[in-house]
Amino acid sequence: MALLNYTTSINVAKTLSEIQAMLARAGAKSIQIDYAVGTPASIGFIIETQYGERGFKLPANTAAVYEVLKKHNVERRYRNIEQAHRVGWRIIKDWLAAQLALIETEMVTLDEVMLPYMLINPKQTLFELMTKNQLALPTGREHEWKEDNTWHSMRSR
Repeated sequence: MALLNYTTSINVAKTLSEIQAMLARAGAKSIQIDYAVGTPASIGFIIETQYGERGFKLPANTAAVYEVLKKHNVERRYRNIEQAHRVGWRIIKDWLAAQLALIETEMVTLDEVMLPYMLINPKQTLFELMTKNQLALPTGREHEWKEDNTWHSMRSR
């Protein structure tokens, strides 16, 4: 299976512009791009949710994308950090478009799909807080599906 968008030639600035336009159409009240060493590292936004105004941050781990490009042994011309930036941001744009489509069709709420990216404080998402404090969710092994398609706790046994 080919890595999504690995051959893109669309520069990061254009992709960020497209992301900002999508967020603005979705009702974002504020949009901010954070940089690391002159390169976009995340995009944050404030938007009204069913629980009030909330901030979210979508990180772009382009160093990981670069490692995957190397691991997948893609053509040499696509195996560089600049390409990793282009690919990573295109994937974020595509992912965000899909999430916004789910929200628009009312299949999910914004809070539901963006929960890991919700800002708990100006610099930290809920997911980052969870991993930093090693907060664990149940493994799912405490429950099982029954033949009647219901979910039952195994703890009561």
